[in-house]
This record gives sequence, structure tokens and C-alpha cells, in this order.
Amino acid sequence: MNLDEIKIYLPKFLSAESDRELFKGLKDFPDNIDERLYTTYLHDTKIIYQGDGLNNLLVVNLPKSEIKPVPGIILSNTCDIDLQNERNFPSQIVYAPIFSLEKYRQTLLNNSKKTKEQITDHINAIKKQEITQIFYLPKFDGKLEESIVFLDRVNNMPNTLIERDKISSNRIFTLSDYGAYLFLLKLSIHFTRVQDKVERKSIIK
Repeated sequence: MNLDEIKIYLPKFLSAESDRELFKGLKDFPDNIDERLYTTYLHDTKIIYQGDGLNNLLVVNLPKSEIKPVPGIILSNTCDIDLQNERNFPSQIVYAPIFSLEKYRQTLLNNSKKTKEQITDHINAIKKQEITQIFYLPKFDGKLEESIVFLDRVNNMPNTLIERDKISSNRIFTLSDYGAYLFLLKLSIHFTRVQDKVERKSIIK
């Protein structure tokens, strides 16, 4: 990481203290992917933030038709799903399910043709945020075991189905400034790679 270049893209609204904390977190990456990804500062607010972990989000895994409530992480931009922002059309809230890292590891051990060492290397790469389509969530005491999010398993539902008055009891975690910045980086890398090495040109007339 070139930290001087990264500074250009850091949020400008943070206090000096929060700015220093965020910059230190980025400087220490990836040796500090732990509970510093989370904050309790916003727990009791009635706003759903991008990167929030919530319980009871409805998920379907097509082509299966079963719909079930599971924990998930919010991908939608905070402003886009703020109920105070009036729109000419109903907005959907976009999210991805959260999976147990240990269950994923056991599934690989039981079903994969990879060696135990290869699986261990894969899990370690996940924990360092090196797998582009997976976002690693460290343990959050009393809230969350080590978990992962597959960014290519996206679901959505009407924004109004989530009752804001019950958000505090339904919220598993909110990402800290550091955690939110890492999340945005992973989303950007997964969904918006500029250098896809495809020459598209324009319509030829």
C-alpha cells in the first residue's frame, strides 16, 4: 500500500482523532484484521449503514425456491436506503448472506480434492482479505464467530420491510471507519475493475 496515495481517497468528514485511527489501521493492514473492524458507537441508531450485519434477512439460493431468514451484510449505500430520502420509485435493499468460516472450512475438508495444507493456505488468504470475492469478518465477542461473505451471492428485498425501530436488537455489528473502508475496497475490486483487459470500442457506423 502506498499510504500517501491512499490519503487522497480517505473520507474528508472525519474528526482528526478518527482520521488518525483510520490511517493507523490501514498502515497496520493486514496484521490487524480483528475486532477493530467493528464499532459500538452507532449501535443504537435507527439507521441502516452500508456494511451493517443484520439478522433475519431473507435469502434465496436460485435455482432452489426455498426462502429463509439468515444473517447478512448490507451492500447498499447508506444514503440510498435512508427512509428519509424521498424517491419516485420504491428502493430495494441489497445484501449478501454471512457464512460461518469454520463450517466453510469443514465443507472443504469433507468435499474438496484439495490437500489439508492447500485448504489451510486458502483459509489464511481469506483472513488476509486476499480473495477478491470473499470479505472476511473476524470474530466479534458475543456477536459473531469468524465469518465470510461471498460478494457474488447477492439478494435484495423491499427497503421498507426492515423495521427501523427494531434495528438495534436486529443489528449484529456496524463496521468502524477502518472496517468500512476495507469493505468498500473489496466491493470496488470485486464489482468494478477498470483494467479488465477488454477493448470495447464504440458503435461502428
